Amino acid sequence: MLPSGSRMRRGEDFAVAIRRGDRAGRRTLVVHMKRRDELDTPPLVGFVVSRAVGGAVTRNLVKRRLRHLMRDRLHLLPRGSLLVVRANPPAASARFERLAAELDVALDRLLGRRGSDPQARTDGRR
Repeated sequence: MLPSGSRMRRGEDFAVAIRRGDRAGRRTLVVHMKRRDELDTPPLVGFVVSRAVGGAVTRNLVKRRLRHLMRDRLHLLPRGSLLVVRANPPAASARFERLAAELDVALDRLLGRRGSDPQARTDGRR
């Protein structure tokens, strides 16, 4: 689980991250990140898993997987930033390893880092 202080709960935070933040998309997910100048607050992470992904059981499974993956990557985010991970319908059938790889690629793009592991790319592009 994500620490309680790192969970995004307010609708305004979701809206700011999605509408005003940078975006990196992959087949299974899209990541939106808005950097803020509030360095005294931890990064906030929220998840959007719509009905297009599947039924309630499937959506909850995808959300749990994404929360688990973000818990291990929370230290990569700048303090005060807002991050929203939106699952696309292919996330429902994606293996955990694929979700992890695509999340890593999307985060690397948003954080301005070049991927040091070319195997992390699933589409063959650099």
